[in-house]
Parts: sequence; structure tokens; C-alpha cells
Amino acid sequence: MGSASAGRQIGARDRDEEGRARNARPRDGLGRPLPYGAQGVERQPEGVVRTPGQSVAEAQELLDAGRPFHAHEVFEDAWKAGPEEERELWRGLAQLAVGLTHAARGNVTGGARLLRRGAGAVTEWASQTGRGRPYDMDLAELAIWARGLAEDVERDGESVEAGARAPRLRGRGAGSS
Repeated sequence: MGSASAGRQIGARDRDEEGRARNARPRDGLGRPLPYGAQGVERQPEGVVRTPGQSVAEAQELLDAGRPFHAHEVFEDAWKAGPEEERELWRGLAQLAVGLTHAARGNVTGGARLLRRGAGAVTEWASQTGRGRPYDMDLAELAIWARGLAEDVERDGESVEAGARAPRLRGRGAGSS
């Protein structure tokens, strides 16, 4: 192995409690790895089982705080733990959050591509299931938001402020459930 650096051997792999490889580097608010020892933001815990309403509410808080990468983690948990018939919904929502993440990081091409892919996924899921407002989310409005943001980032060629451009998962004035 190499010499020790910030309490970690160079060349050693970070591991979680179960021994699986897991990068323990701190992350910034957009999920980018920072150097070991740097001050990052608290990571979103993985594998948390939430009700769909809790997932939507927690993801909205993270989006509003400018942390779409972390919102994607919440959607990913819902996608993995939820019923099979909702997997594509949650996967599409995760793609929207990752698209916003990339747009905020300045990855214009990747951000626009993921925003459109997520818009297509939630639109297709709604059309296949006949559920355009699952858990009080307006999927048509989310798709319009995503496609509009994709156009903006491609036109401007610049990163966006994640919190300022975050979508409203539940329509204006929509209550929580």
C-alpha cells in the first residue's frame, strides 16, 4: 500500500460496514467528490424505505435547498423499494433530479439529455398507467419544466442555480399526502 494520507492509505479502498466498496470522500451539495478531509455536506442515507408521500416531500426539500443529487438518492430508494408497477415513475423522477444536477454542474449536454429522458419516462409512465397525478405530482407539468430547462441550458450553455430552477413536484398550492 502507499503512505497514509488524511487517515487513509493511498491505494486502499473505502468500504461500508458490509465490506462493499464505497467512496467515503466528502461531497459538495451537487454530489461532486471533494478531497479527503475537506468539509462536505452530509450525504443522503441510502436504502431508506419511505412512503411515497414522504419520498416526494423529502425530495422537494432537497430540490428547494439546491441539492438535486441528494433528491435523486431519495427517488432511487423509492424506485428500488417500491412496487414493480411504479419503478419507471421513480426512475424517471431520479433522471429529472440527475438532469438538474448536471445542468447545475455545467454539463449542458448531459443535463439536457437526462432532463429529456426523465420527462419522457414520467410522461410514458403516466400514459401507460392513466395516472397523471400520482401522489399529487403533476407529471405533465414536470415534463414541461424539464423540457423547458433542457432548452434553456442548451441555449445559454451555462450552469444553472439548482435551487432557483428546482421543479415543484406537487402543483401550486398542492397539499402534502
